[in-house]
Amino acid sequence: MAGPRGIRPAPGVPPRPTPCWPGTDAPGGGCERGCRRAASGVERAESGVTTFNLTETTASKISSTLTRLRHQMGAPAVGMVLTLVVVVDEAGQYDALRAATEAARQHPSRILIVINRDPAEPNRLDAEIRVGESAPGEVVLLRLYGELTEHGDSVIMPLLLTDTPVVVWWPGDCPEVPAKDPIGHLGSRRILDAKSAPDAVAAISSRAASYVPGDTDLAWTRLTPWRSLLAAAFDQPVGRVTGGVVEAARGNPSASLLAAWLCDRLGVPIEIADTAGPGLTGVRLSVEGGELTLSRTDARLATLSRPGHPDRRVALARRPTSELLAEELRRLDPDEIYADAIHRLAEMKGRGGS
Repeated sequence: MAGPRGIRPAPGVPPRPTPCWPGTDAPGGGCERGCRRAASGVERAESGVTTFNLTETTASKISSTLTRLRHQMGAPAVGMVLTLVVVVDEAGQYDALRAATEAARQHPSRILIVINRDPAEPNRLDAEIRVGESAPGEVVLLRLYGELTEHGDSVIMPLLLTDTPVVVWWPGDCPEVPAKDPIGHLGSRRILDAKSAPDAVAAISSRAASYVPGDTDLAWTRLTPWRSLLAAAFDQPVGRVTGGVVEAARGNPSASLLAAWLCDRLGVPIEIADTAGPGLTGVRLSVEGGELTLSRTDARLATLSRPGHPDRRVALARRPTSELLAEELRRLDPDEIYADAIHRLAEMKGRGGS
C-alpha cells in the first residue's frame, strides 16, 4: 500500500523527511532504521511543540533523532547554554517538567528527565522527545527499566551537550551524598530540596555531612529575598544585635537555615518559634532601643520595622519552584555562603540548639 501523497516542495527546496506512516508501518524518509512499532517514532505537534516517541531505544538513536529534529526545525543546539538533568519518579515528573521548562525560558537548555521505572522488568529505555518553537530548548523524558535504573549515567552521558555546564536536580528523593551519585557526579551543580523530605528539618540539617562544592538546596534559594531585605536593613546603623527569633510554620527547613545564617553573620543566638504559617512569617532581632522586625502577614507583602524609623511595606512574595530553579541556573559557581550556613546549622544541632 502506497504512502499518503503530499504537495511537492518548491524548486530547490528539499522534501521534509517523514516518520513511519503509523497506520501501515510504511517507512518514511525520516524513520529510524529498525523502527517497526506503531507506538515508536510517531510525531505529533501540539501548541507549537513536536513530540517524538521512541520505545525500546538507545541513547545513540535518541541523539540522532534530536539532531534530525533540530535540522528540520532550524533550531541549532548552539543556542542552549547548559544541560539540566532532572531525576524524579513518575508521580513527580509532571510538576518537575513544568518547573524546568519555565526556568529554561531564561536559560535555554537541553532538559533530560530521568524516570526510573520497575527494576524487575527486562532492560528497556523509552524516550519522549519534545522540541518546537514554543519549547525553550529540548526536552527528553527517559524512562529506564530493569538494570538500567542503576546505570542512568551511562544512558545520559551521550546526550549531554558538549562544552556546557551540567546541572542535576532532584525535586524529590535524593542520594545520601549527591556528588558521589553516578548521575550527580556528572554535574557541576547539584540542586536538592529538603522541603520534599519526610522530615525536612532533619534533611537540611544533614546537608553539611555530605556537602561538596557545587551542592545547594532550594530551601536556601527561598531565602534570597529575606536575606536581601535583612541585609539592607543594616545599611543604616541600628545598634548592636543581642539576639533574635525566626518565626515560621513548624518543620520549615528554610527557617532553620535562616536562623543559622543570622547566627553565623551576627554572632548571636537565634531561636525558632512556630507559627501558623504559611512558610516563613517573620524575623525579630533584638537591637539597642527596640526590635528590628520583618513580618510577612500574607504570601505577597511584608512589613519592615526599625527603631526610630516609620514602618515600610515591602514585596516579599512566595515564589514558585520555576523561579527558584531559574535563580540557581543563573549561578553555576559554588555557593560559599550556603556552605557556611549549613555547617553552622550542623553545629547548632550538635549543641542541641534550634
